Amino acid sequence: MNSDSIEIFGVKINKLTNERFLELFRNAITNKQKITIAYANAHTLNQCHRDKALAQILNSMDYIHPDGVGVLWASRKLYGDSGLNVRITGSDFYPLLINECIKNDWSIFFFGHRKATLEKISLKHPNLRIAGTAEGYDYNNERVIEKINESRPDILIIGLSFPLQEKWMREFREKIDCRVMLAVGDGIKVFSGEKKRGPAFLRKLGLEWLVRVITNPAANLQKYIAGNPQFVARVLRQKKGQN
Repeated sequence: MNSDSIEIFGVKINKLTNERFLELFRNAITNKQKITIAYANAHTLNQCHRDKALAQILNSMDYIHPDGVGVLWASRKLYGDSGLNVRITGSDFYPLLINECIKNDWSIFFFGHRKATLEKISLKHPNLRIAGTAEGYDYNNERVIEKINESRPDILIIGLSFPLQEKWMREFREKIDCRVMLAVGDGIKVFSGEKKRGPAFLRKLGLEWLVRVITNPAANLQKYIAGNPQFVARVLRQKKGQN
């Protein structure tokens, strides 16, 4: 591990700000390099804690960006002033990425979710150059790859689920003709406008996840109400092991 990253449950997470995150895209596209980027939040890190093979899959990505207040808290608890400096969330970053794409005329191919979600992206962002889309249900890998390569996007955004999207990137990276492959999971609904933000005061407190629990308890109750205490306990055990 170097000064540009931290490690939580065996996963190396890059110390990024939103501006440094955007710089990864600028450098890759300008210099014609191919990079893969995934995210790490409390939920995915909990899964990596239970299954070390998942940590290996994440670590096979070129960059792993921190996602959410849980990772920020864990980094400060484990590494103090050497931890993360700011909280990054997909809900905050993806609009910045859209603006950067429009400004630089970068094209994006969206792969994941259903047709209805994908269609809403162009309606919400009429000035965004969308190279193409492919649904994330009942898809054929070779056909998706062919469709991506025919459109030659600057950025491929993959909204499947963890760890399916990371496995997909690792397996097909060399077959894909694009510069940046970014895993976003359910974050693709941020691009479509379907994922609504919580009130500003909850965001400031790092409690925006409560909105998700209230609005969709079936999907999020176990993930947050049970998962967050597990994450805290595991971080504290890792901290104890460092001393």
